[in-house]
Amino acid sequence: MNRLAMPIDEILPDLREHLRSPGMAVLIAEPGAGKTTRTPLSLLNEPWMEGQQMIMLEPRRLAARSAAAYMAEQLGERVGETVGYRIRTDSRVSARTRILVVTEGVLTRMLQQDAALIGTGLVIFDEFHERSLHADLGLALALQSRQLLREDLRLLVMSATLDAGAVAELLGQAPVVQSRGRMYPVETIFVGRPQQETLEAAVVRTVRLALADHEGSVLVFLPGAREIRRVESALAGQMPAGVTVAPLYGALSQERQQLAIEAAPEGGRKVVLATSIAETSLTVSGVTVVIDSGLRRTALFSPRTGMSRLVTVRAARDSADQRRGRAGRTAPGTCYRLWNEAEDRALDPSTPPEMLEADLTPLALELAAWGAESPAELAWLDAPPAAPYGQALQLLRQLGALDAAGRITVHGRRLAGLGLHPRLAHMLLRAQPLGLGRAACRLAALLEEPGLAKGPAAGSDGDLRSRLALLMAVAGESGPRDHAAGLTADPGDVQRLLTVSRQWERRLETQFSEGASESDRAGDWWRYCGLLVSFAYPDRIARRRGDGRYLLRSGRGAAFIRQQPLSAEPFLAIADVDDEGTEGRILLAAPLEESWLTEFYRDELLEEKTAEWDDQVGAVRARITLSFGAIMLKDHPDPNPSPDRVQAALLRVVAEQGARILPWNAKSRQFQARIMFLRRLNEERWPDVSDEALSAEAEEWFGAYVAGFRKKSDLQSLSLFTILENRLGWQHTQELNVEAPTHLLVPSGSKIPVQYDGPQAPYASVRLQEVFGMMQTPVIGYGRIPVTLHLLSPASRPVQVTSDLTSFWKSGYFEVKKDLKGRYPKHYWPEDPLQATATRRVRPGNGQ
Repeated sequence: MNRLAMPIDEILPDLREHLRSPGMAVLIAEPGAGKTTRTPLSLLNEPWMEGQQMIMLEPRRLAARSAAAYMAEQLGERVGETVGYRIRTDSRVSARTRILVVTEGVLTRMLQQDAALIGTGLVIFDEFHERSLHADLGLALALQSRQLLREDLRLLVMSATLDAGAVAELLGQAPVVQSRGRMYPVETIFVGRPQQETLEAAVVRTVRLALADHEGSVLVFLPGAREIRRVESALAGQMPAGVTVAPLYGALSQERQQLAIEAAPEGGRKVVLATSIAETSLTVSGVTVVIDSGLRRTALFSPRTGMSRLVTVRAARDSADQRRGRAGRTAPGTCYRLWNEAEDRALDPSTPPEMLEADLTPLALELAAWGAESPAELAWLDAPPAAPYGQALQLLRQLGALDAAGRITVHGRRLAGLGLHPRLAHMLLRAQPLGLGRAACRLAALLEEPGLAKGPAAGSDGDLRSRLALLMAVAGESGPRDHAAGLTADPGDVQRLLTVSRQWERRLETQFSEGASESDRAGDWWRYCGLLVSFAYPDRIARRRGDGRYLLRSGRGAAFIRQQPLSAEPFLAIADVDDEGTEGRILLAAPLEESWLTEFYRDELLEEKTAEWDDQVGAVRARITLSFGAIMLKDHPDPNPSPDRVQAALLRVVAEQGARILPWNAKSRQFQARIMFLRRLNEERWPDVSDEALSAEAEEWFGAYVAGFRKKSDLQSLSLFTILENRLGWQHTQELNVEAPTHLLVPSGSKIPVQYDGPQAPYASVRLQEVFGMMQTPVIGYGRIPVTLHLLSPASRPVQVTSDLTSFWKSGYFEVKKDLKGRYPKHYWPEDPLQATATRRVRPGNGQ
């Protein structure tokens, strides 16, 4: 073994002691300390590791391979002997392997298959500060496994930058061990970027400056593969002699990634254009200069839309410091930052965990497969947010992975066993019985890396079939290859995708195959591409609107940014959509035949027979509709609507419009007002017949009377007086006539209507001469409420309002008499109104 001293060596005795007991620890080691490769080797021969395997989780495939290769080299062995690795697309292990470096959910698969991890003595979580979803999930599962099944299972969390206190608390106050790093001084230069300058132009400018002012190779951090390709194109033909440009990002083939991290040829230099893949773990040989764009790309999940969208955001302080440190790994270096010092002071302190930004559907499926009814059953550094987790459960139910109670189904276990995103796994399982398994595997590989295709058509053509045709053509599959015209792809990238898709194809054939149908569709994959996409993205099935935009099943709108052949398709299955604004921008889609909705989504179609009031025609319109989520497939009149449905529609309009649609008249309104008058005196005895109450209880009041009705004219035939009277009943009606009479009998013999509306209710308007001899004000409402009298002149004009007739006769009458006698001298104005004879004429007994 190479015994070259490294900073990590100083703290390894303490670490070994802590892992003996209590068996969990946190290791914080600065870049260059040697934690990734030295720590596992130093723990291999501990007594508690005898006969056991060690698993180390690396967040990135390239880092996993590199770490395994370096440790094997230290042992003088080949990878796959004592040290091996297992990643999704590659595996180098043997019966002798005792240190297994894994990534991309491999640890999760191992825990799901054997929750106790029998034969494993230690699980190491390296570069935990990256806080990937798989790392957080793996740690949560391992902690529960240790708590319930394997108290001797040791856990070690390692990181270069991390809030060690929070992790230590999560691990039950585990001890924290810190190691200094081996870093050379790095000068930081803020070169800034004017607002009008493109990112590519700023990078090219700074690369030239760095090559002119410094020795060694240059590592440029860019947010994504798209920017890397643009900068690579801009630098083409402009580099000094002996300087090569090498891209480095996750989707590249293993060979091209290895080429990027290797040292430049003797006497040469390199410009490595990398994503955040090069922030940690990897050492790009010969780099003394870092150029940092200060940007990162992340997939933000929106609970509002149920979609993820790729966004480019400012990198946080911890990420910027990691990138800066890459310049000082092997010699003094320089870091150029494409922002100014004021912007630097405003950086967020840390990068948000993937848990808080990502689509949680894979996590929710893993927890269901684990048997957890809720994330709260496990311990988390950051618990899954409720809204995105709820969206994940909803999608899993839609895919048939969970039942109504949230328990995993047989289909859900199959999805989890495939190791893909549940959407793509569902597509594979639905495709296999149709004879489309191979095409689905190719499509799944393509959907995981939609940026594969290049060429003039790549940016303007959103037809996913063209990209699939390119992949199928390279694989030698039959199909319309001419549709891939204008598209190209790196041969190494294509072969890598084909390797992945063939692995899935073998899994389908050996474990999940249900046999292809007799009418094999494999040779017609071009036609069925949209169907396959719909299996993966059933919530993104869309129908064309009249204006050329599309309505998604989920209710969201979407449109192509420019016209293309797909823009005329009636139905689409959308694989990729930028959902940043109020309406999504369709990036990749394929046509969908409407008949497939009936054939493959029959159980999700909703046929409704409805009856609704139409104000314009003044009648109930009955219709039959067939919908698929927010998409209306059919809508036509119902020739034989259910009477109950029509009646319900009438009652709804009565409830909504109330007095505006019911045939109220003076008689029915007075009856209503009389009841409400007595209700104010005794709420328990008298019902609420206000407009609001009648509307709220329309079925109870009017249901029996509208049977067979359909039009407004039918409603106008109702007698609201009769309805209210019948509802009140005979006994209450008799009581109403006594306690809230319709008329008052006055001394003149006239019957004067009593009004029950208005602020002075109840009241009656009567000519003064007709109440001569009436000594007291009439009282109604169980003898509690005097009727307000509006006393009128012979010309029926008001002269006095009183609810105390006795007082009026004593004083008020004589003032009124003076005025009236002057204006109506022929009329009878007695000195003593209490002894006078009431009259409806000019004088009592006068025939005038």
